[in-house]
Parts: sequence; C-alpha cells; structure tokens
Amino acid sequence: MCIYLPYIKKNIYFVAPNKYIVMGKTIIEKEIADSIKSKLGIKSAGQASIREVKKLVDEIESASSVKFVRMEMGVPGLPPAQAGIEAEIEALKSGVAALYPDIMGVKALKNEISLFVKNFLDVNVSPEGCVPTVGSMQGGFASFMMLNRIKADRDTILFIDPGFPVHKQQVKVLGNKFASFDVYNFRGEKLREKLESMLSAGNIHSMLYSNPNNPSWICFTDSELKIIAEVAAKYDVVVVEDLAYFAMDFRKDYSKPGQPPFQPTIANYYDKYILMISSSKAFSYAGQRIGMMVISDKLFTTKYPDLKRFYAREEFGHAMIFGTLYALSSGAAHTTQYGLLGILKAANNGSYNFREDVMEYGRKAGIMKKMFTDNGFKIVYDMDENNPVADGFYFTVSYPGLTGDQLLDEFLYYGISAIALSTTGSERTEGIRACVSLVHRDQFPALEERLKLFRENHA
Repeated sequence: MCIYLPYIKKNIYFVAPNKYIVMGKTIIEKEIADSIKSKLGIKSAGQASIREVKKLVDEIESASSVKFVRMEMGVPGLPPAQAGIEAEIEALKSGVAALYPDIMGVKALKNEISLFVKNFLDVNVSPEGCVPTVGSMQGGFASFMMLNRIKADRDTILFIDPGFPVHKQQVKVLGNKFASFDVYNFRGEKLREKLESMLSAGNIHSMLYSNPNNPSWICFTDSELKIIAEVAAKYDVVVVEDLAYFAMDFRKDYSKPGQPPFQPTIANYYDKYILMISSSKAFSYAGQRIGMMVISDKLFTTKYPDLKRFYAREEFGHAMIFGTLYALSSGAAHTTQYGLLGILKAANNGSYNFREDVMEYGRKAGIMKKMFTDNGFKIVYDMDENNPVADGFYFTVSYPGLTGDQLLDEFLYYGISAIALSTTGSERTEGIRACVSLVHRDQFPALEERLKLFRENHA
C-alpha cells in the first residue's frame, strides 16, 4: 500500500559541475531513488523514455511505500465512453471474435469515420480512405514506413517540434532519417520562412505536427495551417496531422456535430494529407488500441512509381492497406472496431458530447499550473502567439537554475514524476512536460505540499 510519508532526513547531492546543494527534508530518501535508477541503468530520469520513467517510478513507489504525483504518462484519467463498451459487448455476443476483420476496416465504421470527419472538421473524405488502425501509434508507424518509400530521391521526414517522443523512436526503428525544429520561435509568418528553408533542400517527403501540440499545448491558427499547406504544395510534401487531442482546445467548443466552429485542420487547405485521429484521449478509450487513419482522396489515389520497389501497386492507398497495414497486423481487432463505431454514432447523432467529459483536464490544469507558479516555477511555453496558452491535457514548467533533467532527478525525491522537454525535440531544455490526467483532485494537497517543500529547499 502506498501512503504519504512525513519528511525525512537531509541530503547533500551533486547537481552541476562545482555546485552542491544542501537539500532539506524530502519525501523519499535519495538513496532509494538513486539505487533504483542505477539498477535500471538510468543515468538521468530526464533522458529516459516515457515508459522507462514509468517503470522507474513504479519501483520507487514499491520500495518507499510513497505514492507519487504522476505526470509522466499521457494516458486518460477518465472512464471510457459507455457507448463503446456497450457496442463491444454486443459485438462479442454476436460472434465477431471468431472472424478476421476486413483489412480495410468494418464498412459501417468506415462510413461513420467519414461522417465524423464531415461533422467535426467540415471536411469531405471518401470512406475508402478512412481506415481503422491499432491506435494512432500504428497509423503513425505505417505512415512513416510508406512515406519514406514514395520517392526514391527523398529520404527524410520533417517533425515540427516539440512533439510526441515515440514518433522519432518509430522513425529510428525503421532506419529512416528525420529533421526537426522547435516551432515556438517561428509562429505566424515566420513559419513560412522556416519551412521554406527546410523543404527547399529537396530531401523532405513529408512533415508531421500535432494540433493541439504535445507537449506545449500551443495550437496552430488557420493562417498557420494555410502557410503549411502552401509550402507543402510548392514542394509536393505530404502533411501528417496528429489529432491525438481532438477538439481539446477548450477555448472553443468543437463538439457540436455539423455546427461551427470546427476543429482546425490542414485538410481545409491542402489535398495530400493523412489525419491520425485517436480515440484514446477524446473518448478515453486508450486500452482498446483503436484509432483512425484518414487519407485524403487525392493522396489515396496518387500513383508513386517508386512504391513498386516494395509493393505490388503504385497507388498510395492500395499500398498502404494491402501492403503496409496488412503486413503489420492484418487489421484492427474486430470488437474494438465495433466499439469505436458505437462511439462515433453517438457523437455524430449528438447523443454523446465527448468534450463535456474531457474538459476536466483543462480545469485541473488551471489549478495545477497555479500551484507551480505560486512556488517559483515558470511556465515554459506560456504564450500561443499573442494569447496565453490554453489549459489542457499538458503544461510545461521550469525552475530557475535547473535544467529539465536536473529538475526531474530532484523531483524523484519529492514523489513527483514527469518527462523532460529535451526528449520531445524542444529547444527549451530547462523545462519538463506535466500531464494532468492521472493526478486526481484528492492528490492536490500532496502536490502543493511537495512543491512548497521543494521551494523551501531551493530558497
């Protein structure tokens, strides 16, 4: 059983070259945290992957009996959509578990995805290009594999950072190349100049960004999406838009089917795109590993002769479904497709307003950010162009005098976990990303107490 422990002894530990800090009372003994780090082969928590941080914290919790305030993993902290649960139960009862799913996806689901895209993005896409995947993670992996093969003379994907660290891991596993830049200093018209400088090299086949952005929570404006579209069209580059946090910019209500405002998207300005729409966050359906890959009609039917080096056909859509996805999983699980079908039907007919549930993330973020800033922390990505960044699933913080890696290592002694911005492609190496989802409101007093203690020890 994990409990909240009283403060323990003082520690003296190394922070930076020629600089020692005497730490006062902490929540967890330094020796416990450091010995587990060493056992796991982790030099700094800031350089560990998200899953490695999770394992590290799991073991420290077990050894110390102290419950952490966990902000490292971007997983839902809300119950799953009931419409999905009910639809999956009915599908299981009907016997679909005995049957292989169609590699293209359940027809009714493809139609419902197409309608969802129309209702919430105001974009028309043929059901043929609406493909269920084993989470958006599989959609990303399949896209990276395909896009690296469409043109023999282009071998690099551009990441508009900061971003989800695992996307780069997927590209590395594939043996592919990537380029990246931190977009925070290139907002508005500056974005055009930066993209021109990157794409004019002639080696970029595609680019990816998330909107809202993980981890900064900035959101591209329509004018910025138009810039991305124009430069992409100029250099014939495919745009991959990661919509993992669909409609979760809570400053506007994108939850009314068929009614403006609609979720901003590249699809309004460009015709060669892949949208990766997750069910994990908006619908709290992460455990079922079901996502949506939406390929534009234009890209789906585009012929790339160089694809025939690897696939039987040169049409992008055919090669994606029958070449790449088939090789990866032979289709998304049958019952989960029916679960997603149930969720989308409810969202499309207006009986399920998914925004109402997930707005809790924004409310918690506002409270938690104030706890941090009241105790000497700074918001790293604080502005969204000319406006304060919205409260949402993530926020970013730093503490004066510490790098993000140092801050995370110290936080282990206070029972707090997160990830370093340096792992996301951010140039703001002083910062960390905090996810609000797994921090329950009854943990707020513990978080506030620990942050106050941290500040006292660094006065």
